[in-house]
Amino acid sequence: MKLEPFAMERMQSTYENQVAFNLSESGVHPLRLGDLVDDAAAREQLLAEPLRYIQSNGTVDLRTLIAGIYPGATPDNIQVTNGGSEANYVTTWRLVEPGDEVVLMVPNYMQTRGLARAFGGTVKEWALVLRGGAWQADIDALAAMVTPRTKLIIICNPNNPTGARIDAGALDAIAKVAAKHGSWVLSDEIYRGAERDGQETPSMWGRYDRAIVTSGLSKAYGLPGLRIGWIAAPPQLVASIWSYHDYTTISPGALSDALARRALEPARRARILERTRSILNTNYPIMTGWLDSHGTLFSYAVPDAGAIVYVQYHHPINSTDLVNRLREQKSALIVPGDHFGMDGYLRIGFGDETDYMRQGLNRLQELLVELGATKAA
Repeated sequence: MKLEPFAMERMQSTYENQVAFNLSESGVHPLRLGDLVDDAAAREQLLAEPLRYIQSNGTVDLRTLIAGIYPGATPDNIQVTNGGSEANYVTTWRLVEPGDEVVLMVPNYMQTRGLARAFGGTVKEWALVLRGGAWQADIDALAAMVTPRTKLIIICNPNNPTGARIDAGALDAIAKVAAKHGSWVLSDEIYRGAERDGQETPSMWGRYDRAIVTSGLSKAYGLPGLRIGWIAAPPQLVASIWSYHDYTTISPGALSDALARRALEPARRARILERTRSILNTNYPIMTGWLDSHGTLFSYAVPDAGAIVYVQYHHPINSTDLVNRLREQKSALIVPGDHFGMDGYLRIGFGDETDYMRQGLNRLQELLVELGATKAA
């Protein structure tokens, strides 16, 4: 098996810790350990945690808390993984075989596209459409694309990079299309809970007996360093995927599992998500004010969720060239539309500390002036 380079992650892994201002991130400013372990009893409990191999699919307590997010789920529906990326990896590995068709919503986090191709699948791209100023799912196009050979339909909801929220009616329609051919639906819901309006995005969970949800603590929860993700799926499939997990990371880290249990206590989970919404609602008007101040240079659809805005720019420069010049000349990082197969776009994060974000945008402003794309502020 040969894997094609995962362009966005390769860029971020290489440069995100080398630049002065990283606006390529799609999550919010991370919590600190002290924000979770915030009293003497909790500190003592953490210090007493044995650094052992834990239950390799996640402790029962953690899987119970995760199951509580999905109505009707039990711990047997949950597999804990090392980040949402491993959840996507082992699920795609388990399902996709040579000759299978995979229908992928685009734009999207391109991990699953690379994996499906590596496992011998044929990937068909199902494009979101921009209608009335919003990115939407084109169900008629999906229905025309799915065939009896379609093993898997992959969606991302809320969507990366657009921040669009796919509504319940569209999810039901996706399930109906999948059911016609017995296709599985993999719904990456890593940004669910990061909605600025506080209205949680509908989940694919419970809409179809072959629905799979992947998620984790990295984006909406501001806990990427814990590397805790999960799969929610029918118990028989979860049991099978667990055996694939034996070949990757074996188990979550003991401390990560313990801290995830604390983060997902219902009252604390609500506070964490409220913090996320506060950051988004503070920074989003600043981001859009900056974009709008450039007249017709930028256009964008309002994102529903996530700390990202997907911006089309109107200037004759390739998106990767622009991003490379920004990094090399201004020590700032954003994501080029090329990484989503859409040149002429940029994904810009607005989830970090407000002053840090402003300074990063100032670096982008300097480059735009030098390119002749805009005037000095």
